[in-house]
Amino acid sequence: MRLGVLDVGSNTVHLLVVDAHHGARPLPAHSHKAELRLAQLLDADGAIGERGVTALVATLRAALQAAEDKGVEELLPFATSAVRDAVNADEVLRRVREETGVRLDVLSGPEEARLTFLAARRWFGWSAGRLLLLDIGGGSLEIAYGLDEEPDAAVSLPLGAGRLTHARLPGDPPAPGDVRELRKYVRASIARVVGEFSRFGPPDRVVATSKTFRRLARVGGAARSSEGLYVARELKRRSLEEWVPRLAAMTAAERAELPGIPEDRADQLLAGAIVAEGAFDLFDIERAEICPWALREGVILRRLDRLDRAEGRRGTVTDAIVTRTPRG
Repeated sequence: MRLGVLDVGSNTVHLLVVDAHHGARPLPAHSHKAELRLAQLLDADGAIGERGVTALVATLRAALQAAEDKGVEELLPFATSAVRDAVNADEVLRRVREETGVRLDVLSGPEEARLTFLAARRWFGWSAGRLLLLDIGGGSLEIAYGLDEEPDAAVSLPLGAGRLTHARLPGDPPAPGDVRELRKYVRASIARVVGEFSRFGPPDRVVATSKTFRRLARVGGAARSSEGLYVARELKRRSLEEWVPRLAAMTAAERAELPGIPEDRADQLLAGAIVAEGAFDLFDIERAEICPWALREGVILRRLDRLDRAEGRRGTVTDAIVTRTPRG
């Protein structure tokens, strides 16, 4: 079947269309993105204002048209931290539902972490052992740990690259004092949750998802995205320690000249690097492998699992009926 995942994130609204079949990996068929930066449209009270809601409605209508054009049979729409944290989230969801017909499923932070963990587990497989997952989005940092498909611990912190850039790094380049204060804030926030994970023991593998980590790995010398999903990529602590001070001294335009850094996200690279460096340091991580799958794939996999279970239940009933039906 053809599924569409409609992801209303802090930076973008992203429609991913995949062809999904039982027992096979989802195959991407189409991608439709719109840069909205919804988290930056919050007013002083933390509400998404009229301009933001109007832009969101228009963006969703365009995504729905794209889904229809591509023959999507089922749409899985969800929202993450920008909508989740808005003080008027209920009103925004009502407007979206009334004006577009879309019922957005607002994921909690831990649920976002669990779904991303599921995607990483499926990508790396059981042989990867105990996974520690890190995911830096536009609005939040997700951390999860576990041996199975359901993590033993999962948390979400308001340490997204877009959120921190907008709120705490106003200069271009940012003032050294602002960088120091952000570093202190990030590390104090992460330190509060380290104990929730350390009691499980060291992971067998550390994996990182999201464009922030992929871009930081690319800056550090990892393979280009054009070389394919299956090329191994990693990010090392040593690379972060080298690049954070260099990024802090650059303007956004200068960062955009780095390999793999798009102009529209160059301003957020420093905040993302500060969060990544803090997580690596506090969790004592030397290197992390980059996972191509993340939250959207986790949403798709969960939906396919539910369909498989439903079909399995129907099959059991049918088999029972057939068994009891006399032949001839």
